[in-house]
Amino acid sequence: MRARISTAPAGSGRAARLRPVTVRIGAKRGRPGRSVISFRLSPRACLVIAALVAAGLVISALTLSTGSYHVPLSDVVRTVLGDGSTLDRFIITRLREPRLLTALAVGAALGAGGALFQSVSRNPLGSPDIIGFDTGAATGALVVITLIHGTAAQTAAGAVLGGLATAAAVYFLAMRHGVHGYRLILVGIGVGALLSAVNGYLLIRAGENDAQSAALWLIGSLNGRGWDYVGPEALALAVLLPAAWWISRALGVLELGDDLSRGLGLRVEWLRGTALLVGVALAASATAAAGPVGFVALSAPQIARRLTATAGPNTLTSALAGAVLLAGSDLAAQRFPSGLPVGVVTAVLGGLYLAWLLSREWRKGRP
Repeated sequence: MRARISTAPAGSGRAARLRPVTVRIGAKRGRPGRSVISFRLSPRACLVIAALVAAGLVISALTLSTGSYHVPLSDVVRTVLGDGSTLDRFIITRLREPRLLTALAVGAALGAGGALFQSVSRNPLGSPDIIGFDTGAATGALVVITLIHGTAAQTAAGAVLGGLATAAAVYFLAMRHGVHGYRLILVGIGVGALLSAVNGYLLIRAGENDAQSAALWLIGSLNGRGWDYVGPEALALAVLLPAAWWISRALGVLELGDDLSRGLGLRVEWLRGTALLVGVALAASATAAAGPVGFVALSAPQIARRLTATAGPNTLTSALAGAVLLAGSDLAAQRFPSGLPVGVVTAVLGGLYLAWLLSREWRKGRP
């Protein structure tokens, strides 16, 4: 197994230093065109990834060390490594660390899922929370909470099944000589509005305790998240993130148009359906862990694309941006005087971002 790196002819100045390179893994000597894996590597994207990782580490340190009970950073490191006082171990490993890891994992899932949706729809508004998939996941969870009175695990399973069922309905309703981005978004908005009415009905007929639990879940919250939430979400990411990255390599070509993609040998509808399936699975797993946290899947891919200045889904960068965004929002929510669900903070930030995005499109003269 060999790794080969090829570059374009060297230029001069800053542009040349940030020129993308092609990495081929498994290339044979004398046959550089034959490789097991080949992908483009952008130095600017690498710098952005490093910056996002650094930001995530800073947010993680603040989350673990600050709060009503302050723990010095040196004690945090010692506790995470397995040493530390009994009280520090309880505060960090039982309360703060699982909540932080859940926030990072859920944010990564939402960021990667949103990147796939926006790439397939070729629209910055094409995210799970805008086109109804998160609403469908919420419907599945509400059915379990209000009608079955199920456990947390059953609620999570209901959210996943609800998201998948909604995705299947939207996909087949939008199918007409293929699935086009604008039709997918319009059908998704309509289905989401219908399911929002169903969710309202379920809340009205629910008992007081069930309604309170369901209302908190619908906002999106990381309160009380323990290690039992970290494991399933980490497993979902371990399976779905590599699949999302692999699919995104072809989605960059699909963004050029269906006709050109077919001319290059891509199975367009199969690729689009697979990307939507992986994106829905990512969004549903995140919703199962934290509820329908809004606007992370909408804003994280756009932040990643603007930072990297690279075409295509930018799946891994979007996942990191989503993790940083949600972890930072949860840190702000915890430090609010009366405490807030993280969904309130992301809704405020996402609303501001959506207003800016719409005004920017309007200034460009787009309808």
